[in-house]
Amino acid sequence: MGSIVIGVAGGSGSGKSTFTNRIKEYFGDDVVVLYHDNYYRRQDGVPFEQRVTVNYDHPDSLETELLVEHLKQLKEGKPIECPVYDYTQHNRSSEVIRIDPKPVILVEGILLLADPRVRDLLDIKVYVEADADERILRRISRDVEERGRDLNGIIKQYLTTVKPMHYLYVEPTRSKADIVINSGKNDIAFDLFVSKIKLLLEKKES
Repeated sequence: MGSIVIGVAGGSGSGKSTFTNRIKEYFGDDVVVLYHDNYYRRQDGVPFEQRVTVNYDHPDSLETELLVEHLKQLKEGKPIECPVYDYTQHNRSSEVIRIDPKPVILVEGILLLADPRVRDLLDIKVYVEADADERILRRISRDVEERGRDLNGIIKQYLTTVKPMHYLYVEPTRSKADIVINSGKNDIAFDLFVSKIKLLLEKKES
C-alpha cells in the first residue's frame, strides 16, 4: 500500500486536532491518525510528583525513534501496536492500540516537524498557527475538561515550559512546513487541502 503521510504541527491549542478531525471526518475509513503525544517516554520508576515537573515540551521527552519506526511500518503496509499516553498520570499507560495502514496517515504533534527523521517520511507538512492568547485559553479548557488537570497546574506548566519551549522548538518549525494555516477552522485552506489529498490518492491508485 502506498500511503500518503501528512504531518500536522503547531503550538499547543493552535487548532491541530480540529484540522486533523475535519480531514478524518471527510475521508472516513481511508484515514488513520497517529498522535505524537502517545510516544512520550515511559517513566515507570519516577514518582508522580516528579513526573508532573518534567518538561513535556522538549523534544527529548518523546520517543520519536519509535514513531519513526511505526511510520515506516505503516508505509510498508504493516500494522503497528501504538502506545497510549495517560495524561492524568503523566505516563504511558500499559495498553496499546493496533493501528492498520490506511491510504492516508495523519500524524499530529507540536514537535512533529522538529525531527528531520519524521520530516523525511512526510508527504505533506502542515503548520497550524494561532494567537498566543487563543492557544492558552484553548489549552486551559482542554486540560481541565479532558485531561483532569487543575487550573493552577496548567498555568504553572504553561509559564515554565510550554511558552518558552514553543518559541525555542515549536515556532521555528513553521519554516519547515509546506503549508501554514491560521486556524483549524479555515474553510478555504481545508478545501484546498482536501483537493490536494484527492489528487495524491488518484496518483497512488493509477
